[in-house]
Amino acid sequence: MKKNLTNKQRRHFAENYIINPTHQVTVAVVGCGGTGSQVLSCLARMNQGLMSLGHPGLHVIAYDDDIVTHANIGRQLFSETEIGLNKAIALVTRINRFYGTAWKAIDKKYDSKNHSNIIITCVDNVKSRLEISKYLTTLRSHFYPPFIQPYYWLDFGNTVNSGQVILGTVTDIKQPTSEQTETVASLPLVTKRFSLQKVKEEDSGPSCSLAEAISKQDMFINSTLAQLGCNLLWKLFREGMVDYSGLYLNLQTMNVNPIPV
Repeated sequence: MKKNLTNKQRRHFAENYIINPTHQVTVAVVGCGGTGSQVLSCLARMNQGLMSLGHPGLHVIAYDDDIVTHANIGRQLFSETEIGLNKAIALVTRINRFYGTAWKAIDKKYDSKNHSNIIITCVDNVKSRLEISKYLTTLRSHFYPPFIQPYYWLDFGNTVNSGQVILGTVTDIKQPTSEQTETVASLPLVTKRFSLQKVKEEDSGPSCSLAEAISKQDMFINSTLAQLGCNLLWKLFREGMVDYSGLYLNLQTMNVNPIPV
């Protein structure tokens, strides 16, 4: 992050197409587990709010190749009647019935050939983030139709009772001229903000019970992180600008620390 030498408020103004699109803004949600299931629920509410304000809303495509198990009931947004179903299909089917949307679910891992304006990652491993970062980096010099041009990457990550949300730009976003603020065209991606290549992770495997799942990730870390992260995205849509590009959350100490742009 560059130092502010002017005492002006640093601010990122949203890509104009996000605010005034000719189509629904396309969103890819990668991972529909603890955080992803909560994020999809938030996006459904956000979609309703945007449409009530005259915005075309969101078209979401959810990706996950995992199925619902007994251990998911309670901490993730699934019911016992959905055990054995694919997570993405179960969630999107429910949202489409509830809100009358026509969102899409894909019961496979994320396919980088399907571009979206915003990609949201709710994955539990570094490898997936590095692969998505590599894919997005290759798009910096490419131009696509506005409704599939990638603009932002919102990443969610957490441990047992702490986590972070990072909003980054795929490419520089054109900023307006402002005498009151120092405009920021580029927000670092999560892979630029952290040295993920150095992270050594072990696959903990699936949990066999809710109690075991809670020992790995506390009951409300996912839902709290999802609410805070989606609020950041909501401000980008509603106000057309953000002064923060993410946050750190610690439920143990009840602290939330925003990350200035």
